[in-house]
Amino acid sequence: MVLGYNHNIMYKGEIFHVQSEDSGVSNPHIITLLYRGGVIISSKKTSYADIIKMEKLEVVVEELMKEQHKGMMRRLKSGEFDEKLFSSGLQPIQHDGIHHMTAEAKANKTTSSPLGSREN
Repeated sequence: MVLGYNHNIMYKGEIFHVQSEDSGVSNPHIITLLYRGGVIISSKKTSYADIIKMEKLEVVVEELMKEQHKGMMRRLKSGEFDEKLFSSGLQPIQHDGIHHMTAEAKANKTTSSPLGSREN
């Protein structure tokens, strides 16, 4: 199993966290999560079950993980999530590990919150 990658990225005045993990050969997939203030903004999960018997699997998985991790950071910096992040008016706040919306955000909410949704 390959160790994970973690990066904090400053984007448009806010800190985002990108985390990538390998679940190991017993559950062969790589998952990358993009967080804003503890809320998952996006996720990407890639299986490598089809290459499990490959020589030097650890090296290959590490490279796949690096590329997926960098890809999520590029997606953030390219503005792919801007509409989801900045146009809804929803600003999560956190108290005791529980996320709440501010009263202003609730008043501006139209249908459903795009924050915390998962993308596969």
